[in-house]
Parts: sequence; C-alpha cells; structure tokens
Amino acid sequence: MIWIAVDAMGGDTAPRHVVDGALAAVREIDLGVLLAGPSALLDAELSRDAGVDRRRVRILEAPDVVTMAESPSAALRRKPGASIRIAADAVARGEAAGLFSAGHTGATVMAAHAAFGMLPGVDRPALAATIPTPNGRAVLLDVGASVECRPPHLLQFAVMGSVYARVALGIDAPRVGLLSIGEEATKGNELTRDSHQLLKASLPSFIGNVEARDVYRGQADVIVCDGFTGNVALKISEGLVEVIEGLLNERLSVMTDYAEYGGAPLLGVNGVAVVGHGRSSAKAVRNGIALAHRFASDRVIPRIEGDIAASAVPRA
Repeated sequence: MIWIAVDAMGGDTAPRHVVDGALAAVREIDLGVLLAGPSALLDAELSRDAGVDRRRVRILEAPDVVTMAESPSAALRRKPGASIRIAADAVARGEAAGLFSAGHTGATVMAAHAAFGMLPGVDRPALAATIPTPNGRAVLLDVGASVECRPPHLLQFAVMGSVYARVALGIDAPRVGLLSIGEEATKGNELTRDSHQLLKASLPSFIGNVEARDVYRGQADVIVCDGFTGNVALKISEGLVEVIEGLLNERLSVMTDYAEYGGAPLLGVNGVAVVGHGRSSAKAVRNGIALAHRFASDRVIPRIEGDIAASAVPRA
C-alpha cells in the first residue's frame, strides 16, 4: 500500500478539513495516510468518524506549526517538531511515498527541499499549477517556488512540466510556451529574451512566447516563467474568478476551482510533494492526496529524472 504523509496542521481550516479530506481519500482510494500534528488534537478529530480504519490512518506526533505570518527558514530552524517538517522527513525515511500540505508554501518548499534534495540535473524547484483552456487543461510553472531564475532554470521547468502534462493531463506531445509581454523573440526582459533563445535551440516542442492574455486560450500545454511572474498571474486569475463567479457557467466554475485539482506538485525535488491552497476544503485535501498518490504510483519522479538526463539540460 502507498502511504501519503499529510501536514495535518497546514492551511486555514486545519486540522478539521485536512483530516476530513484525508479520511475521504482513505475511503475512496487504496492508500494510507500519516497525519502529522499534535496527537491529542488529531485523535479528537478522528474520533468524530466512527468508521475510521486505523490500520490505514496513523498519527505522527508533531507539536509545532509554521504559521503563515512566520519566516519559513527561521520557523523551521526554531521548530524541529513542525508538522510540515515531520511529514517531509517521513517521506525521506521511506515511511511514505509522497507529501501533501496546504500550509505555508515557503515552508513546504524548504522542508521538501531539505528532506528530499534535488533531482540530478535540476537546479531549482517549480510549483506546477493546472489551468483551464477551451480544449482541456494546461500547466503553468513556476507559480511561486523559485522567484529568481535564469534561462537554464526555465528550460528545466519546461522539461519537468512536459512530463507532468503527459502523465497527469494525458497530453501526448505537450507544446511549450514562454510567458512574456509579446510574441516576438525580442520582447521581454533579459530573462525572457535569453530563455527564448535557449528554449528554441534545445526543445523541439517550444512554440515561442505566450502573452498573458493568451495563457488560458490553449495555445500552449506547458507555459514556463519565473516564480514571481507565475505567482502574480495565478493570484490575479483566482481573484478574477472569485469576483465574477456568479457570472460563470457551471463548467468553467468547476474548471477554475482549485479544489478540483487539490494542489500544485513541487517539481524538481527528489520526492513527491503536492502543495495545496491555504484555503483548501476537505474536497481539495482529498484531491491533493490523490494527486500525490498518483505521482507515486506512476513513478513520475524517476520519469522526470530520465527526461532531464535524456534532454541534456544545461545547469545554471
């Protein structure tokens, strides 16, 4: 059985919705969960469900929590018993095959990086968000893991994002685009201009620049950018959806609901890690755990490692 380590204290509604989502995953999927958090508190949450299968639900004692207001690096140093750190260490020890957290994104990235290390040939991690298009879905990365990037990093993101698009979205030959302020190769800042040249020379699937207004139009299946740009683009999209939600039809509402996808996989680290939205509902937690399970069962990490090696991606 595949086990997923869950940061039970991560997120705005933790631990209740996290526990509810974890139990839903256990009921519906052949997996087990390790819940990291204060055992007394988690036992109380589990007692609300008389049908809990304790053979598939275990608690990892973790007395501390990294709050959203804390510096992740400082908090992880001060709190060796933080729930995200305990959960990540369980994966590193082989007790679980993947990690899910809806808590502090920076702390999750740092904990996963420290516990798993990086894949050979990868310099920086990237969070890959799933976005809707008229024909289905696409991948946008990075959306917040690596704020400062160089062209080789974006090429690495493109290779990793392409594997994710093939495995998770079923796209046989993903088209890769570079997020920029214009379609021409000369448009953008130094990073986008140099990245355009590198992607064009290194990746046959590269189709060129993609403007922000075209991100959701389906021109590219994988869109790469630095983490600062991607995070801003994603947050603007989330805010727009919330404002006009009442005007959207049901199909688009479902497609843009982060709960449908559960979270963004953290690509580049040498282990499975899925980062959920801070406001994750039980449904979102369930789907995030399911995504981590799928990554583990489909051996996505070795596949990414193989594609990075085969592509001879340069290091930054």
